[in-house]
Amino acid sequence: MKVIAYVLLGPTASGKSQLAQQLAVRHGCEIISMDSAQVYRGMDIGTAKPLAAARRAVPHHLIDILDPTQAYSAGQFRADVLRLVPEIAARGKRPLIVGGTMLYFRALLLGLDELPQAAPELRAAIDREAAEKGWPALHEELARVDPASAARLEPTDAQRIQRALEVFRVTGVPLSRQQSGGSRTLPFDLHVSAMAPMSRPVLHQRIALRFDRMLQAGLIGELRELRRRYELNAQLPSMRAVGYRQVWRFLEGEISQEEMREAALAATRQLAKRQLTWLRSLPAFAPAEELEGVLSRGSDQPGA
Repeated sequence: MKVIAYVLLGPTASGKSQLAQQLAVRHGCEIISMDSAQVYRGMDIGTAKPLAAARRAVPHHLIDILDPTQAYSAGQFRADVLRLVPEIAARGKRPLIVGGTMLYFRALLLGLDELPQAAPELRAAIDREAAEKGWPALHEELARVDPASAARLEPTDAQRIQRALEVFRVTGVPLSRQQSGGSRTLPFDLHVSAMAPMSRPVLHQRIALRFDRMLQAGLIGELRELRRRYELNAQLPSMRAVGYRQVWRFLEGEISQEEMREAALAATRQLAKRQLTWLRSLPAFAPAEELEGVLSRGSDQPGA
């Protein structure tokens, strides 16, 4: 019988991690994190990383696998999942992939085309342009050469604007035309569920409450310690993560603590909006509340 990997998608602060933990305990799952920031060691508070007790109760994978000076990619995520799913199944457990990094899910579902490797000198040049003109200006440039990519990116989404411009400048071909998707073939089936979008005011309230709890738990001190332990800079993928990027600016004296909080909340709301946009662009998936029944029966055909 073909292995089934279960997937639980949803925007940030939607409650998917808590639901996944409950399901994993009840149904013998091991969780594979699909979070581009939880891969980093020491970035615990600002990524809402599962607590030690939760990780003792349920094995979690792709958490704390890199130092924050390193980079991780959608391609690496896909390769890791292709390795982990059969390993988990061989232990008699069920793989449950949980997270909101939609690019990673797209890579898993559709594969990735071969894109050019990062060009450090070109990236540095783009960073200099952004420092002079601002990322919204580079977003306008991207809209001229790759309107499809620009349409799905916020004008402040520095990391993805940079990558799209980099790919175009290296190849002369828009990134959107190179992301037609690779092979859909997976050595296992997927059963995909998604959290139903809650009302915008409720989601925004949850985002604010969660970030305030992060501040109370010591997010600022966490980043101070990371800066002490590692050779970090603001352009690293880890330091571009929502929350850390704004706290970095506070520690640099660029903004006040209140401005930091407001900027982090705005960025998190934008992240949730992008995640929901990605979800709407994908096939319709089963509601998350049905996943309990699917796991209980254990014989449903995957719905991806």
